[in-house]
Amino acid sequence: MIISTNRMGCFVVFAILAALSAAHASAESKPLQIYFIDVEGGQATLIAAPTGDSVLIDTGWAGARDADRIMTAAKAAQLKRIDYVLITHYHQDHVGGVGDLQQRIPIGMFVDHGPDVEESDEAHKLYTNYEKVSEHSKRIHLKPGEGLPLRGVTFEVLTSAGERIADPLPAAGEANFYCAAESEAKPDPSENAQSVGVLVSYGKFRFLDLGDLTKKKELELVCPNNLIGTVSVYLTTHHGIAVDNPKALVWALHPKVAIMNNGAHKGGDAEAWQVVHDSPGLADVWQLHYAVAGGKDHNVAESLIANADENSDGHFIKVEAEADGSFTVSNSRDGVSRKYSQK
Repeated sequence: MIISTNRMGCFVVFAILAALSAAHASAESKPLQIYFIDVEGGQATLIAAPTGDSVLIDTGWAGARDADRIMTAAKAAQLKRIDYVLITHYHQDHVGGVGDLQQRIPIGMFVDHGPDVEESDEAHKLYTNYEKVSEHSKRIHLKPGEGLPLRGVTFEVLTSAGERIADPLPAAGEANFYCAAESEAKPDPSENAQSVGVLVSYGKFRFLDLGDLTKKKELELVCPNNLIGTVSVYLTTHHGIAVDNPKALVWALHPKVAIMNNGAHKGGDAEAWQVVHDSPGLADVWQLHYAVAGGKDHNVAESLIANADENSDGHFIKVEAEADGSFTVSNSRDGVSRKYSQK
């Protein structure tokens, strides 16, 4: 690069530097946005970085409904494309909607754990469809310890293809005394245990999404030592199903807020809800749906539920996080929002 030393050249250089500085300051002033989209018992979580980079974790079920709901969130985030679509695993409530979504918005790259481990006809059909859709874009497999190059945001893979990170993250690694009370967990041969689990960090803010990771794999992350540390926001694993979300994981994470991506009749189980609700230091649980089986004792206040009854669908929960660790959670149904300070 050649820089002119004349007055006009200096003016141009200073103008360019000023524009770059203003753009950087503008990006820093914007929050990290996370949209927890209602796909009724599946997952679709849209992450929009302050710089404009974006990741969608899973695509919900097949059909127009979930693709349209994802597009509503994308428009709210002012996205015209999605840079990365990360598929945690190949079950229909996570990968089923990939083809419908691709017809609505450009996708830069597909990210996953590698080949499907299940052999049923349904599994073969889902994976074959995913391969056909992803062949039109770039596709990569990520391993634990790897990540995505989001500007200004750290995106780390903690689990993938049944493996986990080998070493604790910075400021993590403490012995976890909750492990002693946990019952033995059986191996899970399904795609759930293959889930790509990620930690998203923006300054002091940390968000954990482990997909549908099951108990044995969850415990490997925190027992006998907690390899993750603490988080600001925890997305309940496996939609808040009781067999997963063990106390040794949830309580060791000490989340300030938990988000439950349950459906009216899927997930949000009373046992898992209670473990999360009782986690030390937890300020609030927010739910995508009222869990019918949970009743009043195992659901949060209606204002913290995006879809409060079986006729109320399609509303999302949104997190806006600042680099200082503070964040706001809001409910698109009623506009209720709460701000949480740094832990």
